[in-house]
Amino acid sequence: MAQVRFLLIRLVKAIMVLLAVTVLSFGLIRAAPGDPATVMAGEQGAVDPEFLERVRERYGLDRPIHEQLFTYVAGVAMLDFGDSYQHNRPVMELIAERLPATLLLTLTAFALALIGGLLMGVTAARHVGKWPDALITVAALLFFALPLFWVGLMAILLFSVQLGWLPAFGMSTIGVNMSPIERALDVAKHLILPASTLGLLYLATYTRMTRASVLEVMDLEFVRTARAKGLGERRIWRRHILKNALLPIITLASLQAGHLVGGAVLTETVFSWPGIGRLAFDALLQRDYNLLLATFIIASAFVVFFNLVADLIYSLADPRIEVAS
Repeated sequence: MAQVRFLLIRLVKAIMVLLAVTVLSFGLIRAAPGDPATVMAGEQGAVDPEFLERVRERYGLDRPIHEQLFTYVAGVAMLDFGDSYQHNRPVMELIAERLPATLLLTLTAFALALIGGLLMGVTAARHVGKWPDALITVAALLFFALPLFWVGLMAILLFSVQLGWLPAFGMSTIGVNMSPIERALDVAKHLILPASTLGLLYLATYTRMTRASVLEVMDLEFVRTARAKGLGERRIWRRHILKNALLPIITLASLQAGHLVGGAVLTETVFSWPGIGRLAFDALLQRDYNLLLATFIIASAFVVFFNLVADLIYSLADPRIEVAS
């Protein structure tokens, strides 16, 4: 009963957060310079005032800003984000086409970063002060400092241009008939470079966080007590050190998992990956308000969702943590 009440309260808070994000994003985008009607008129070769007025009337841009906001929020509540100005299609259709590609990329990068970061962080903590610790620490610092777009470009030059091992751009090979298994392997091959590039930054973060958390727990009194009682080292690490050291990692992972969905713009642009990050970038250049707002809101929804999941995982990882409002 307590967990149901907790979920209901968090859902109400999540709705309030998304409402605030919607209103704030709407205001910021409308305050930005540029007019989608002018952009559309320019693309069609017509810039006369009458044509601009018809375009604004068609998309509701001639109404007062508060009416536009109310209409938009009411539509979002019904999962209707309106039509794209540039594509002349419902925004949800465009996002539904691109979202699977973004989820595939970001979740793969997230899994690689989390698993690799945990393994490297624990290894560094277990050999603190020795050469494995120094090597992993330097590597993590290097990965954290390198710009994401530069890493992507260098990876393309090395593995695609020089060695020819991996494809450089896109999500799959175009114009080739393949069986379902061959298509899946082709997508996996295209996924290696962008997922690895996106995961490197987060790999460094998880490595440093895991190392610091494990070292902190190793010095606590209950760990020394467990060793004094004669418990085996593997049991101490599994049941006492790692179980408690993972709690801050869960918090960090929940925050970054949501941000990954909306933060893959650079990676998708460098590798021409057909996801919503690239879609949002194009929408920004084209002043496509509805499409840009929808990507913001969906990215925010993922952040809220993963934070809710983290709260539930907390109670499973450590039963001493009570689920409370």
